[in-house]
Amino acid sequence: MNRIAVIVPAHNEQELLPACLTSLAEATAPVPVEIIVVADACTDDTTAVAATSGATVLRLDARNVGRARAAGMAHALRDGPEGLWLTTTDADSRVAPEWLLWHLAHASAGADLLAGTVLVDDWAGWPAALPGLYDTRYAGTDAHVHGANLGVSAEAYVAVGGFQPMDHDEDRDLIERVRAAGRRVVADATCPVVTSARPDGRAPLGFSSYLNGLASPLAA
Repeated sequence: MNRIAVIVPAHNEQELLPACLTSLAEATAPVPVEIIVVADACTDDTTAVAATSGATVLRLDARNVGRARAAGMAHALRDGPEGLWLTTTDADSRVAPEWLLWHLAHASAGADLLAGTVLVDDWAGWPAALPGLYDTRYAGTDAHVHGANLGVSAEAYVAVGGFQPMDHDEDRDLIERVRAAGRRVVADATCPVVTSARPDGRAPLGFSSYLNGLASPLAA
């Protein structure tokens, strides 16, 4: 791969987006990197924050994370898929300095899609037992799927039809279609993305919804 695009969907993320973009700016890569923020139905200063960082900013009024990721990918593909590795993370997340190198290593090794893990940054406000329950459930499955830590070759992405206009689970749907097409899907937990544990997430049935579901019986 000789270029990378990073897609960041964002809905009213003026508070957490700066840390995300700072982490991406600090991520090392030996190839050109384009950071694309898709400001979806934003009523705050998300667009201005993204523009100030130097990111490419797309405006959308869909209030749909699948459409937002797809719009970012389409922009990244404007010069064609050749030599392009597409990555995506979330506006409330922070990547490690080696994150892009990790993606390129897997791409060079023949991965068509890379699925990574996430770490929660702060459990404040949640029941005390939730972190342990979360870790137990998380460690007990290999089906880690997070739009906050995902990469795919542009050729494979185009071949399976890309992200669909889904308001949740668009990441899982993409992985299932890449796998069904006989492409190589790699799951690797060695380079997690740090993500927010806020209870009021932006995507319905997203990560916040999952945490709320785990916490509900504990609170009761």
